[in-house]
Amino acid sequence: MFVSISKINHHPKGLVVLFFTELWERFSYYGMRAILVLYLISDFNDKNPGLGWSNKEAIILYGWYTALVYLACIPGGIIGDRYITSKNSVLYGGFLLCAGHFTLAFQNELCFFTGLTLIILGVGLLKPNISTLVGHLYKVNDLRRDQGFTIFYVGINIGAFLASILVGYVGEVFGWHYGFSLAGFGMLLGQISFIMGKKNIVEVSKEISPKNTFSLKTKKYKFSSIELDRVKLILISSLILVIFWASFEQAGGLLNIFAYEKTNRYLSFLNMEIPASWFQSINPLLIIVLGYSVSVFWMFLKKKNMLATSIFKISIGIIIMGLGFIFMVFASVESEVYGKSSMYWLFFAYLFFTIGELCASPVILSYITKLSPKKLTASIMGIYFATIGLGNKIAGIIGQYSQALGEKVIFLGITVICVFVGGFVIIMHKRLIRLSHGVDD
Repeated sequence: MFVSISKINHHPKGLVVLFFTELWERFSYYGMRAILVLYLISDFNDKNPGLGWSNKEAIILYGWYTALVYLACIPGGIIGDRYITSKNSVLYGGFLLCAGHFTLAFQNELCFFTGLTLIILGVGLLKPNISTLVGHLYKVNDLRRDQGFTIFYVGINIGAFLASILVGYVGEVFGWHYGFSLAGFGMLLGQISFIMGKKNIVEVSKEISPKNTFSLKTKKYKFSSIELDRVKLILISSLILVIFWASFEQAGGLLNIFAYEKTNRYLSFLNMEIPASWFQSINPLLIIVLGYSVSVFWMFLKKKNMLATSIFKISIGIIIMGLGFIFMVFASVESEVYGKSSMYWLFFAYLFFTIGELCASPVILSYITKLSPKKLTASIMGIYFATIGLGNKIAGIIGQYSQALGEKVIFLGITVICVFVGGFVIIMHKRLIRLSHGVDD
C-alpha cells in the first residue's frame, strides 16, 4: 500500500519538508552506492572504464566508505546539539553533499577520493540531525510518532528506488561519471526542498517536562537514573542492530557483485539484459509498497495490547532478515551447477530483507527520539548511526572472506547468526524492556 498525501496530512507540516529532503538526499547516496562497487571493478580499458580493482579491493573500500559515512554521524550529532542547531546542520551537510557528488563527476582518482570525503562529511552532518528533527515534530506520547518515522522512511526509499533505476542505468549504459553527476542533481533538489520549507519545521517536543530535565554542570551533563537506563537501552538496541546492518549491507557489496557476475539477467521477451544495479531497486520499491501496511499492523497489535514493543520488533526484524539469506544459498548452489543463477532468488531474498528492515530500522529511529534526553537527541542519534557504520565495516569484512569460503558458506552463516541473535533478544525481552521505565511497555 502506497503512502498517500492524505495520510501525511494527518501529521505535522514539517514532516512533508523532511520527507522530500531526505528523499533526494537518499537518491544521491543510493545512486552513488548502486554503481560504486561496479565502477571500481570495471577495467579501465573497457568501453565504460572504471578503476580496474579486484573484487576484494572494491569490497574493502566499500566497507570503509560506508562505515565512515555513518561514523561521521557522531561528531555531526554533537555539532547539531551543541553548536549550530539541527536545522543548520542539515543545511550545511546538504551543501557538502552537493559538492561531493559533483566532484565525483570528474574522471580522476584525486577527484574520486575528494568526492567520497565530502560525502562522508555531508552525511555525517545531515543524517543524525534530520532524523532528530522528525522526532521533535511530535510530543513524547504521540501515537503518530512511529508511523511518522515509517512515512519518513518510505520517503528515503522512494529516493533509493529512483536512484537504483535512473543512476544505475545511466552509470552502466552511458558512463559511471554521468551516473555520479545525476546523483549530484538529486542532492541539489533535496537542498532546495529543505531551504524552501524549513520554516514549517516546528520542534514541538523541545518543550521538555520537568521529569525529563537535566542540568548542565561544569560543562558536563548530569543524568537521572531513569535517563541512564534509557540511554543504556538505546545503546543495547543499537549494538544488536550491528548484526542486522552487517547482514543487510551485503546488498551493496557481495550481493551486487553476485548479481553482476553470477546471475542470469537476460530477459528473452524484451531481448535485453537487466543492469545489475537495478536489483538494488527491489528493496526500496518493496518498502514503498509495504511500509505503511507494516506500520498499521504493529499499531493494530499495540491497540490490542499484544506484544509490539520496539525491542520485540527489532528482534523479529533480525530473524526475518537472516531467513532471507537462505534464498541466496539456493542461488549459490544453482550458480555452481549451471554457471548462473535465476533472478527470482535475489527477489525473494530482498523481500525478506525488506520486511525485516521495516520491523527494525524505522522503529529504532523513533525509539531514540522517545528515550533520549532531548538536548542530546542528535548526539545519541549519531552514536546509533555509528553502529550502522560498524555494521557496514563488518559487512565488508564478511564480503572479503567470500572468495576464500565461498558465498554459500557466508550466506548460511549469516542466517544462523541472525536467527540466534534475534531469538536471544526475544528471550531477554522482559529484562530489557524494564530499562525503558514505561516508555515502551
